[in-house]
Amino acid sequence: MLSRLSRTPPPQLAMAARVLPRAFHTAAASAMTVSSNSHFILPPSPTEAHISFWKSSSIIGRKFHYGLNCKEDRRWSVAGWCGKVFASQREYRKSRKRPLKKKEKELELSVKICIEEQLPDDPEIVDIAEMLRLNVPMAMKLAFDNLKDSEYQTRDRAIHDVGCFESVELSLLLCNDEFIRELNKDWRDEDSPTDVLSMSQHIPELELPILMLGDIVISVETAARQAEERGHSLLDEIRILLVHGLLHLLGFDHEISDEAEAEMEKEEELLLKGLGWKGKGLIQSAYDAEAAGSPPLENIDRKKEGSLRFYKPKFSYIFCDMDGTLLNSKSQISSATAEALREATSRGVKVVIATGKTRPAVITLLKSVGLAGKDGIVSEVSPGVFVQGLLVYGRQGREISRRNLDPVVCREACLYSLEHKVPLVAFSEDRILTLFHHPLVDSLHTIYNEPKAEIIPSVEQLLAETDIQKVIFLDTVEGVSTTLRPYWVEAIGDNASVVQAQLDMLEIVPPGTSKGRGVKILLDHLGVSPKEIMAIGDGENDVEMLELASLGVALSNGSEKAKAVADVIGASNDDNGAADAIYRYAF
Repeated sequence: MLSRLSRTPPPQLAMAARVLPRAFHTAAASAMTVSSNSHFILPPSPTEAHISFWKSSSIIGRKFHYGLNCKEDRRWSVAGWCGKVFASQREYRKSRKRPLKKKEKELELSVKICIEEQLPDDPEIVDIAEMLRLNVPMAMKLAFDNLKDSEYQTRDRAIHDVGCFESVELSLLLCNDEFIRELNKDWRDEDSPTDVLSMSQHIPELELPILMLGDIVISVETAARQAEERGHSLLDEIRILLVHGLLHLLGFDHEISDEAEAEMEKEEELLLKGLGWKGKGLIQSAYDAEAAGSPPLENIDRKKEGSLRFYKPKFSYIFCDMDGTLLNSKSQISSATAEALREATSRGVKVVIATGKTRPAVITLLKSVGLAGKDGIVSEVSPGVFVQGLLVYGRQGREISRRNLDPVVCREACLYSLEHKVPLVAFSEDRILTLFHHPLVDSLHTIYNEPKAEIIPSVEQLLAETDIQKVIFLDTVEGVSTTLRPYWVEAIGDNASVVQAQLDMLEIVPPGTSKGRGVKILLDHLGVSPKEIMAIGDGENDVEMLELASLGVALSNGSEKAKAVADVIGASNDDNGAADAIYRYAF
């Protein structure tokens, strides 16, 4: 997308860009050499290839090197860039016209293709770089052939005829959004990524026999998003950006005037058509997007909106809480959160639920957004941590750990419920049991999607019915904080523990119970290290899980205890905090 340009030349930077050219063939990879004068690892130069074409009476050929070619007197680095910086724009620079020379020898076109080291080893990127080493010289040849005098004073008069030079150098770097964002921030005072930057290195006053045309920097991430929105391939989009950046280096500037813009737009179309490449020029594509009402790409958070395939996952597993985390305040999973979970799994990250809920409740909730079942993130045959870590399921969904509440504590809780008319529910694997009907008990099913509670007529029958993993008292927020919690913290002693996932619920669980313990049991079962996991939660029942994980994210709506131990505090559950955390930290 087109973006504004600062009209000031960029200052020189002290640090070289950390760029790692990749070896594109196995043979080259086996014979890497290191230049002592650079920050780069260089594959050996392949055999030269030449394409000859006629320009007047001279033959202009081209030579390219696969990878970065570093010379003693010039490193391809941020510190080496000079001249103007173009982000879909270039300032017209006046200079005296060079005298034309009659040349009989071939003009050498030296093209350097680089891949910035933070881009992953994605086969598609490598294939595109392979194609670009052929495409860039072709584009240069056609662009040079089309150089003519301009009515709108947009072209660099010093390079209107490349026949007066012995050779031409051009570098092209494929990078990620963060890299191009830093260039924009340092050189253009704009803290946002763009799709393409052109960095002119030509200094007419030196009258060198080499035309150092400059450097074109393309963000693969932004290009991938634009390609998806415009309905063509990533290679097509990168070719379009290459053409745009190359025309800037040759002096075209679409922001000088409407006429100059039309001239550059026409030249983009001529180049793309002449090269047989798909897609419209960048200028026309920008107008089409504006006419369609699409938001400017500069204003879109790419990590939230997609184009994630070029992010390498930082974690093998993400453990997610449900209530207050994946679920918003309406106990629903938003479409944005569901999409983030899909994106994580598509990138090879395994998402595991760690919750106080039963497994059937989780399956019901995730089924509503298409994330339950064989191809989802939860099913009856997938791993998971449920009922506050008291039930842990491993490979094939088989139970690998279960802890039950002391029957004495359970009896006391049931008697308290009957005496004080405070509703209580007992969790027994996939069943919910209670002693009497109450609207708050119904809400567990209607709002929280737990199985419908079964009313058991007596305490004795409830205890004899099955093993109980935990019980929950349901009351007002004030009732829980001022009456229930103080009473039960003192009453149960070391026989059980009190924990809260919701402010209006008080849970009594076996001593030492925590999701963190359940997660650790599952990790040991799967042979996974805590260093490989990220955890997202909000309640005090998530504390141990957040502490265990390599990265613990507590949402801003969470308890103070959870936020105190978290590595990061994210957005709230009503602001898609879990989705934001996945996009921001998992890749």
